[in-house]
Amino acid sequence: MGRPRRMSWRAVAAGGLALIVLAAGFVGWRVSRALRVSTQEVRSEQEIHFIVRPLAPPADLGFEAVSAPTVFLQVARFQDQLYIAGPAGLLEYDLGGNPLRQFSVGRDLPPSPVVALAPAILADSREPELVVATSQDGVLAFNGRSFRQIYPQDAAARAITSILPVAAGRLLIGTKKRGVLLYDGKRIAALHPTLSNLYVTALAGTESNLWIGTLDQGVLHWHAGATESFGDQQGLPDRQVQCIAASGDKTYVGTVLGVAVFDRGRFSHALAPGVLVTSLLSTATSLIVGSENQGVVTVPLEKRRAGPHPDASSGLSDVRQFFESGEVVYVLTRNALYRMTARGLGWQQVLKPGPAILSDRNISALAADASGRLWIGYFDRGLDLLQVGAARATHVENDHVFCINRILPDPRTGTVAVATANGLVRFGASGGQEQVLTRADGLIADHVTDVALYRDGLAVATPAGLTFLDASGARSIYAFQGLVNNHVYTLGVSGDELMIGTLGGLSVFRKDAVRVNYTAGATSGLKHNWITGVVPVGDEWMVGTYGAGVLGLDRSGHFHPFDRATAPFEVNPNAMLVTPLHVFAGSLGKGLYVYDRESARWTAITAGLPSPNVTALAESSGYIYVGTDNGLVRIQEQRLHP
Repeated sequence: MGRPRRMSWRAVAAGGLALIVLAAGFVGWRVSRALRVSTQEVRSEQEIHFIVRPLAPPADLGFEAVSAPTVFLQVARFQDQLYIAGPAGLLEYDLGGNPLRQFSVGRDLPPSPVVALAPAILADSREPELVVATSQDGVLAFNGRSFRQIYPQDAAARAITSILPVAAGRLLIGTKKRGVLLYDGKRIAALHPTLSNLYVTALAGTESNLWIGTLDQGVLHWHAGATESFGDQQGLPDRQVQCIAASGDKTYVGTVLGVAVFDRGRFSHALAPGVLVTSLLSTATSLIVGSENQGVVTVPLEKRRAGPHPDASSGLSDVRQFFESGEVVYVLTRNALYRMTARGLGWQQVLKPGPAILSDRNISALAADASGRLWIGYFDRGLDLLQVGAARATHVENDHVFCINRILPDPRTGTVAVATANGLVRFGASGGQEQVLTRADGLIADHVTDVALYRDGLAVATPAGLTFLDASGARSIYAFQGLVNNHVYTLGVSGDELMIGTLGGLSVFRKDAVRVNYTAGATSGLKHNWITGVVPVGDEWMVGTYGAGVLGLDRSGHFHPFDRATAPFEVNPNAMLVTPLHVFAGSLGKGLYVYDRESARWTAITAGLPSPNVTALAESSGYIYVGTDNGLVRIQEQRLHP
C-alpha cells in the first residue's frame, strides 16, 4: 500500500485564496443586501400611502348655499377654455369670459377650497388633464368629463399649497407641513429629506433645479443633489415668500417686502422694495410685479432705464396671478380677470363674477332674531343683516363691529347683543347700532368672547373673567372669586344655573357664587380643560371641548362620553346649537356633528358643506344654518331627522 500523496503548496495556496475570495464575496453580498434592504426601508418610510379613485359627488343631503363673494386664486387654460380656482370650487369660462360650468366644493367636489391648477399629462394617465390641488383633500385630475382623486392617507400630505408638473409625467406637490412631495404615478414620497417639514408657498423650476418658497424660512434652491437656503441674512427682503418666477439664468423671488433677483443660483440684488408681492411675470425688458396693495408695478430690468413705477392705467388691486396663453397675457385679481390690450396699452376686463348676497365667506357667528332676520358675523369683516327673501344683506362694519364672536337676540327687548373683539355692541330692534360697552363702561375687558341672557340682565365672557350687566350696573368675577380660569370662552344657561367654560376647565355658577369647578382628571371624567361650548339638553348638559369632542354632564356632576362625538377633535368656540329634534356641534376640520335626540345617536356630516371647518350655527323657520370658514349653507332640519 503506497503512501498518500501530499498536496503541493501551490494547490493549498490556490484553495486558500479561493476561500478568501468566496468569503469576501459572501461578505460583500451581505453588505450589498443590507444596504439594499436599508435603502428600501428608508424609501418605504418616506413613501406615503395613497389611493387613486374616481371622484363621486358627495351625497346630496339637501344643503343650499347662500351666495357669498366669489374669490379667485389661480387660472389655467385647458382644452381651449379658462378654468379659475377659488374657495368656492372650479369655474369654467370660454375664452371670451362667458361662464360655462361650475364645480362647487361640497357638491361636485370635496369640501375643500381649490388652491392651484396646472394642465399636465401625469405618468398614470394617457391623456391631458387639468390637475387641481385642494387645501385638504389631495389632488384631483380632470379630463374635461370627470374627476379622479389622488388621495394620500396622511392628512398632512393632503394639505396642499402649490403644484408643479415636471418631466416624465411627474408632479411636485408643495404642502403645509410635509414640504415638497413627488408623485410619479406609482408612489408619493418626499422629494428629498432636506425639503421635508416645510410650509411651502411656491414652486418653480424643474425637478433637478427647483426653487421652493416657504412661509417663514425664505427660499430654498435644490440642484445638483444639494439644497441651499436663502433668508433675510442672504439678501432676501423678507423670509415670507409669496411667489417665484424663473426665466433662463434668472430667478425672481417675490416676498412681502419686495423682490430678490438670483443670477445662476446666486443672490444678485433686490427690486421693488416695500412692495407686498403676490405674482411675477418676466419679459424681455421688464419684470411685471403684481401686489396686494399697489396693483401692477412694472420694474425695468435694464440699468439705464427708470426705476419701478405703478401701472396707473390698470386700476387693479389684490393681484393673484399673471398668466400667459399664447401671445395673450392675463392678470387675475381677487375678483376679476383682465388681459393686456393690443400693443400693451392697459388691461381689459375679461370676466367678473356675479353679485352675492353675503359680504364675505369667513363666518364666525350666526343668529336669527324674532322677525326671522338672519345675523351673520365674520371673523374680520363685521356683520350682515339678511332680511327674509332679500337679494342682498345689509353690511355693518366699523372699529367696534369688526371681529364677531357671538350674536345674541334678546326676545325680552327685541335688541341684539353682539360680542366682538372690541367690546359689546347693542343693536335696536330696527337693526341700528345703539350702544357700545367696553372697559370704560364696566366690562372687565374689551374683548368679549361670549354673551348670554342671565336672570334680568346679561353675562359677558372675556379673556379676563366674567362681567354681569343688569339694572344695578356692572360687576365682575374672575379667579379670585373662585372661577376655575380667567379666560372664559363660552357660557350656557339653564334657569338659575350658569355654566362657564374656560381655557382651564368648567365652572358652575349658582346663587351668586361659583359652586363647583371641573378640571380634566380621573375623578371628574372631564377629558379636556379647554371648554368651547356648553348647552343644556333635557336634564343634562352637553359640553364641547377643544380636543376631546363633546361630553355629557349629568345633574349629579358626572361626565360621560358619547359614541363618535367624544373623540380627539376640536369643537369650535360657541358652535353648538340645541333644537327640539337635535343637538349640533361644529368642529374644526371634521364637519358638522349631529345628535338625534330621539335615537340618542351622533353622526358626522361633511357632504354638502363648503368646508369641514364649521364655525357657527343657527335655526330659523325650520332651517338649520351652518356657517363655515368658506361660506354659509342651510338645510331643512326635517331632512336630518330619520
